[in-house]
Formats: sequence, C-alpha cells, structure tokens
Amino acid sequence: LSKTKVMKSNSFTTDEHKYLQRLKVLALKPEIVYSIGELPNKSQLSVAIVGTRRPTPYGKKVCFDFAYKLAQQGITIVSGLAYGIDKAAHEGALAAGGTTIAVLRHGLDTVYPAGHRKLAADIINNGGCLISEYEPGTPVMKHRFLERNRIVAGLADALLVIEAGEKSGTSSTIQFALEQNKEVFAVPGPIDSLLSAGTNRIIQQGAHPALSVQDILAVIAPGTTISDQPPTGATDVESLLLSLIYKGVTEN
Repeated sequence: LSKTKVMKSNSFTTDEHKYLQRLKVLALKPEIVYSIGELPNKSQLSVAIVGTRRPTPYGKKVCFDFAYKLAQQGITIVSGLAYGIDKAAHEGALAAGGTTIAVLRHGLDTVYPAGHRKLAADIINNGGCLISEYEPGTPVMKHRFLERNRIVAGLADALLVIEAGEKSGTSSTIQFALEQNKEVFAVPGPIDSLLSAGTNRIIQQGAHPALSVQDILAVIAPGTTISDQPPTGATDVESLLLSLIYKGVTEN
C-alpha cells in the first residue's frame, strides 16, 4: 500500500473461486468480486465479527480476545475495516498470526477510513485480503454500508455481534445472516448500556449468547477446545502491548 493507493486488484466471479461460491446463495449476489491479497480456501471456517464504531474498553477487549482465539484455531475473521469493533477484530486475528478479510464498501484503489491504511497493508502482508464488489474508482457512499454488510454475512459460517445499539448498521448484517441461515452469536453486556441494547435484545430473541470462544466453537467446530492464554508477540515489547490490549487497559 502506498500513502493513498493500494496494489492492483484481481477479480473473480462467484463461480471462479471456491471460497466466493458461498456468495452464490445471496438474493442479490455480486457479479464480480475484486480482491487484493490471498483468499482462503473452501474448507476454511470463517466468523464475521461486527459491532459499534465507538466501543467501550470492554467491547474492544472482548472483541480482540474472541478474534485472537478464533484465529488461533485456523478460523478466518471477516469484518469491514471500520473503526471500533471491526478494527479490534482484524487486529486480534493478526496478533494471533491468523487470516482476516476486510470487506470494503468502495473500490480497492483507496482505503477508507484513511487512518486504516496500515491496518489494510498488515492484513494483506499477513496472508489475508481486502475484497469489494465495486470496481476501482467507486467512491464511498452511505447506502453501500448495507450492500457491504450482506457480503460480510455471506462469507462467514457464523456472525458474532459485539456491542451494538438496537437501531444501528449492525442490524442489517444480523438480518442478512438470518436470511442466509447463518448461526448468530452475541456477547451480552450491561442492561443499562445503550451499546449492549442490541446484543442483549437479539440474545433474547434467540441468538446464541457468546460468553466465551468455546460457545462458538461448540456450534461451528464441535470437539474443539482451547486454553485461556493471553496473546504473545514476537518480541517482549509486542507481548507487553498485546497483554495490555487483552486486559482492556489500552485505548485504540
């Protein structure tokens, strides 16, 4: 990635790549999918993680933790490269040395938000990819949030929601996941928190409560167990920083 541009993208139909074939069931399937980086193979489980752009320290810590542990199990993390929960999801997967996919709502010749250019580069350089249904040069438009969200849900075997209001963009991703018969999980939060109103409500309506990563694995990868160990980095400094994020001490 340069300061303002990304590398030349590849393009596929939903028939040309095994991983993208899961998008063929969408009511409005994309005709072409553009990508930069490496798409997963068909057999790789994927979990989409979505939520508010303005999470609490609790939300960021929980999101990073879930993404990290899921990625440790070889599960691809899918999100939208936005601020907040999306960012923490991508970072958690990267910290675990795992694969993460960012679904963008504009052409791949730019990165939005601009502050996430380095994160986008890290995703590509660590074996993940950026994807979009929009050709290069397509600008950011508000209505494309909803269009992007159907692909986020479509690429995943399950959806995990962390901190979302009752009326938010996350609601559309939940609806798309339900229409696609995907498993939906939600992390519960305080009943007096507006950011937990949406997640608590969908649990009340039948979503799986996600109290730990094991709750998700029990449904999408039965028989898998994990140990509760904090993340470690390649150096002592990286390990310290990851430990602070894991404990919810730092502010991103």
